[in-house]
Amino acid sequence: MDYILALDQGTTSSRAILFDRQGQVFASAQHEYPQHFPQPGWVEHDPLDIWHSQLACAREVLQQSETDAGQVAAIGIANQRETTVVWDRRTGQPLCHAIVWQDRRTAAICDALRAAGKAELIQRKTGLELDAYFSATKLQWLLTHVPGARIRAERGELAFGTVDSWLAWKLTGRHVTDVGNAARTMLFNINSLRWDEELLALFGVPASMLPEVVASSGQVGVTKEEWFGRAIPLAGIAGDQQAATFGQACHRRGMVKNTYGTGCFMLMHAGAAPPVSHNRLLSTVGWTIEGRTDYLLEGSVFMGGATVQWLRDGLGIIKQSAEVEALALSVPDSGGVMLVPAFAGLGAPHWDAYARGTIVGMTRGTTGAHIARAAVESIAYQSAELLGAMQKDAACAVHEVRADGGAARNDMLMQFQADLLGVPVIRPRVTETTALGAAYLAGLAVGFWASSEEIAAQWQLERRFEPQMPAARREQLMARWAKAVVHAKSWAEPGQV
Repeated sequence: MDYILALDQGTTSSRAILFDRQGQVFASAQHEYPQHFPQPGWVEHDPLDIWHSQLACAREVLQQSETDAGQVAAIGIANQRETTVVWDRRTGQPLCHAIVWQDRRTAAICDALRAAGKAELIQRKTGLELDAYFSATKLQWLLTHVPGARIRAERGELAFGTVDSWLAWKLTGRHVTDVGNAARTMLFNINSLRWDEELLALFGVPASMLPEVVASSGQVGVTKEEWFGRAIPLAGIAGDQQAATFGQACHRRGMVKNTYGTGCFMLMHAGAAPPVSHNRLLSTVGWTIEGRTDYLLEGSVFMGGATVQWLRDGLGIIKQSAEVEALALSVPDSGGVMLVPAFAGLGAPHWDAYARGTIVGMTRGTTGAHIARAAVESIAYQSAELLGAMQKDAACAVHEVRADGGAARNDMLMQFQADLLGVPVIRPRVTETTALGAAYLAGLAVGFWASSEEIAAQWQLERRFEPQMPAARREQLMARWAKAVVHAKSWAEPGQV
């Protein structure tokens, strides 16, 4: 047994990576799949596209590396969180397209629940803000709007799950989710670590639809032989951000990582009890390993690397995402331009479903390069807001932030981030920490790695970005950012998405 196979199912692509015992990438494959935007504010995926792209990656990485399935000790899954899938238990066919975490169609449902005074109840039980981001209102919408769905669900014919559950079902035939993914549905009580009957009733969700909740590290089944030629244990499951936090070896209270992916997600290890946020951050389950559950404090930014994709696909000012750094560096600064990428509303700490993307400060001298630089800088501004809120909640100093994700390869972004945070940003040699975290969780379950301490010892620094900006300039820029955000807020009318 030479490798662990990580399935990293993301918002825009599926990846498969083989890791060796040193936690190094041995082979990888990646496939993009279609995005569907049927109405403004709606984002959907075809669950079969997710499955076929993920299976193709897994087979490709084994074939191209000439690795037999018998050399794979276990599989670990990391997945885009909150995305809501419903399928037929008998046929295994999706009921309809999945509603993606970015989708805002249920903002009005959240407004009604807030008006009914339910926000505090939801926050107390789940650690989450009442927002369309999470799965519960998406599932409620599907049961209401897909013909026959509610009747079929009440008969026990339909299964619900986030993407991890969908993949686990297809791979092994088991209907499971791990505690961390369950905690993102807004149906799971993070204090009792159980599905919550009061929340199920509030959202009108039949309990029969729900997956069994399992530990993040532990064998839950084996793959069907038809997929890889022989059975492989499925032994690790984690939402992408929990997986990245574990892969970054943030195993001790107070350690912080920030993932620069489609969105940006900053998480702090909060210890063995659910933290309470007074600054509109999320309290969430990290992982359960050998009976111990660790909790995290999280800030979520909806548009991170996706902002660069918009420059490419929407504006056409770059042809490939990797070109953005050179274009941004072709000007000394943004020329006073601020871009607030609230294309899908604003996440933490604002939680404004009706905010919209805004560019302010343009003059006749503004060029595509200035807009590109403002777009890159917007990623850092949003993340700086998160760390500020996190330090207030945790009441402890943060000494460094570990960075990962595709946009973490952008040196200009990493330096600007360190300048805005006022603490070093450190980038590991292996930036595929989401997949690595899933591999570590699976490997621990089957004895491929002996302990979390062994895993932490494998973490290696690639580059350290020290803050260079004077504090007065940092404060000035953050004040200008806050002014720009005001212009983006509450732009769409209630009832719109």
